[in-house]
Amino acid sequence: MKRNIEEIQKEIISEFSELTDWEEKFQYLIELGEELPKFPDEKRTEEYLVPGCQSRVWVAPKLIEGRLEFDADSDTALTKGLIAILIRVFSGQSPEDIANASLSFIEEVGLAKFLSISRRNGLFSMVQKLKGYAEKA
Repeated sequence: MKRNIEEIQKEIISEFSELTDWEEKFQYLIELGEELPKFPDEKRTEEYLVPGCQSRVWVAPKLIEGRLEFDADSDTALTKGLIAILIRVFSGQSPEDIANASLSFIEEVGLAKFLSISRRNGLFSMVQKLKGYAEKA
């Protein structure tokens, strides 16, 4: 059965709660980014670039049977991990659920507190890009 956004967020919160310090949490994010499938070179365009990120981040949506799937990549390891965790939450969900989602895990795992201001702004830009695709779908 398909898990909903809340269930996936609870899973992420649980995974992060097992990590003892921020070094481990950042390492985990980097590992998540390394697991992303290869991003298609033809989609490394302005159209898919996330505005407002210090790093270059690309996100490309696909609508499959009424659900959005996302491909993503970034040119920095930590940012790639951040986009990986966001698409883990959103991929496979309906556009309506994505558009209306409240991302409590960002606060609960402490990302908002421990990221630099520019990375935090970038994270919220990524969320806006993903939700924007959902609203257009």
